[in-house]
Amino acid sequence: MITGIGDMENRAHRLPNLEAVRNRNGSGVETPRALRFGVFELDLHAGELRRNGMRVRLQEQPFQVLTQLLESPGHVVTREELRGRLWPADTFVDFDHSLNAAIRRLRDALGDSAENPTFVETVARRGYRFLAPVSLAPTNGNGGIAFPLASADSPPLPVSRFHALWIVASAAAVALVLIGLKLGLLLGQHHSASSSSAAPVRISRLTANPADDPVRTAAVSRDGRYLAFSDETGFYLRQIETGETHAIRLPPGLMAGKASWFPDSAHLVLALTRRGQTPSLWEVPALGGEARKLSDDGNSPAVSPDGKQIAFITGNRMRNQVWLMAANAEQPRKLVGEDGDVFGALAWSADGARIAYTRGRVSYSFGVKGAIEFVDTRNLQVSPLLDVNRMGWFRSLDGPLTWSSDGRLIYSLVEAPPRQLDSNLWSLALDPGGHPTGDPVRLTSDPGAVQDISTSGDGKRIAYLKGVPQPDVYVARLEGQNISEPVRITLDDRQDLPYDWTPDGKAVLFISDRTGMFNVYRQAVDQAVPDLVAGGSHPYLAPRLSPDGTQLLYLVYPNWTDSISSISLMRMPLAGGAPQEVLEGKWISNQQCARAPATLCLYSIETEGKLTLLSFDPMKGTGAQVYQVQDTLPQLYNWSLSPDGTTLAIAKGKDGGEEPRIHLVSLNSAREKWLSIRGWTGVGSLDWAADSKSLWASSVGDEGNALLNIDLRGNARVVWRPRTRSVYWAIPSRDGRRLALHVGSTSANAWMLERP
Repeated sequence: MITGIGDMENRAHRLPNLEAVRNRNGSGVETPRALRFGVFELDLHAGELRRNGMRVRLQEQPFQVLTQLLESPGHVVTREELRGRLWPADTFVDFDHSLNAAIRRLRDALGDSAENPTFVETVARRGYRFLAPVSLAPTNGNGGIAFPLASADSPPLPVSRFHALWIVASAAAVALVLIGLKLGLLLGQHHSASSSSAAPVRISRLTANPADDPVRTAAVSRDGRYLAFSDETGFYLRQIETGETHAIRLPPGLMAGKASWFPDSAHLVLALTRRGQTPSLWEVPALGGEARKLSDDGNSPAVSPDGKQIAFITGNRMRNQVWLMAANAEQPRKLVGEDGDVFGALAWSADGARIAYTRGRVSYSFGVKGAIEFVDTRNLQVSPLLDVNRMGWFRSLDGPLTWSSDGRLIYSLVEAPPRQLDSNLWSLALDPGGHPTGDPVRLTSDPGAVQDISTSGDGKRIAYLKGVPQPDVYVARLEGQNISEPVRITLDDRQDLPYDWTPDGKAVLFISDRTGMFNVYRQAVDQAVPDLVAGGSHPYLAPRLSPDGTQLLYLVYPNWTDSISSISLMRMPLAGGAPQEVLEGKWISNQQCARAPATLCLYSIETEGKLTLLSFDPMKGTGAQVYQVQDTLPQLYNWSLSPDGTTLAIAKGKDGGEEPRIHLVSLNSAREKWLSIRGWTGVGSLDWAADSKSLWASSVGDEGNALLNIDLRGNARVVWRPRTRSVYWAIPSRDGRRLALHVGSTSANAWMLERP
């Protein structure tokens, strides 16, 4: 039996190395004070971690790890030392797995990154080191001096490799100065030429939701007094100064999405939806009253500065359009949008004449080119503002932005590798015509991805939603018609996506960007750390095995900031050896092989209006065309080859309100069959079961979607429905005993940046 470490009151007595500070009452009793690092304080008596004065949820073992690291800042704390503190000698525990999990939870609480640490650095094969300066924080309110914990002969405390975070402590408050460095950002010449440092700002946390209850949307009122936000439990209004919060009643069964306030700060426009359905727009009173529907199809609303018009986005993915209507829902009209467009958040200019937005277009199967543009609402003239080379791997296209009343565009940018999961706020001053008047200025440099931005009417308060996306590999056992509860096996803080299994079904083959670039890894289901299989200076994607299981086949793509060039399909012995090129071509989107005794292998290419599947031999190269789909948006299609090599399954992602269908194409005859998936709005993936008798698919939706098993008559059965996570696809092992699942989760909270 594994016992606890001890009660919370004893935590303060486990700090033998801390400098003791005498009480000011002259009693001579020595007690350690609260520990301060960055915007955090660790209250040793209360057993609490606080950020900017607000409590951060932290379990017992991560708390103990943090406490021990803070005893020796700048020095390595070995894994053996942590083991001795966390688990008594007679305790039986999977030490490596448990310690890795504790470190991961600690980093989650601190908003830290393993690859780009601000606080906790991993020292390979030894242990961990705390990087940030640590001081003793006075707890009696007298504003005493903070004493450094490091001794005079201690080495200088390390600084993060990618940015400097300087903390200035005073009796009144802790001011956080964020210094923006040139990081090879994802904008064009505006950001590559120069980037100014942001003036000191005050950043405070407005919500404190745990990881299993992320904030979904957040918007500050025009007068800067209120925050409207939603989470798993409902939609709320919070008074920013006091924290007083009350629920806002919504129509039954509907969930809150993006929100925009009217100028009176008394009511707002809200996108509401049921899972898997098209969002609709509603006018919602903030202080009580009934909601009123404005539009059956609309998302990401933006109310004009005078409150007389509402801009919004319509359509499904890759068929987005920007529309405008009067505040009473009359006179709707299209402003901009063509097939293939994906629009992000909308923002009005102060004079109400222009609307800025992010527009993304898929350039090939994985890359997204985008731009920030604005459209003149009077003559529909579109003007470019900023070009984005790439908006990130497997990232959302709806980069948020807002246009403050003082003529500044506030927007988010994805960071350069290895921080590609992070994005931060930038500001660009514009003249009345919408033209830049200076260089972009970085406003934040925090871990996490910005998901929503709004400003008060005077532009001095900027509320933003920031979350930490976590795509991971989970494994489940197949138990008859059901599966066991999936277990996460990738414990790092990066993107991990499964594609295949080793032939013995004991290890998963997946890609991960834990080094800043997608490489191929192998990890046994009973291990906590993966092994690198194939990697290099370019992204390696879609790793799958040859029919006999001896060769690893994978695609090598150009770097995400490179111009489009040829994509190589490579092979290398799974047991180890030199890689060799099988074939190359532009626009290769996927590759997959049947399993022995079948020998068929296919790859797909996407060109203008066509998805073409061709055969190939892993040892000899390309073969003949097998099948072709003609469609204006070939990027929406997903396909899978049955393990017995006889049937091709093709499905188009959700594109309109029609019932989803799967196209089954026999490769041994001219027979074709359509499966209508009744009762579902769309399927997001396709993978054959190991016996070629059914399909694994995910339903379209956000957190709480479903993993489906679909038989060859089109009957869909729910196998697993995660509550606060999303399941994207399922890969069966060759023996059909296990599933590797691509599962994503996000923790998110609302923050506020106040400018002078």
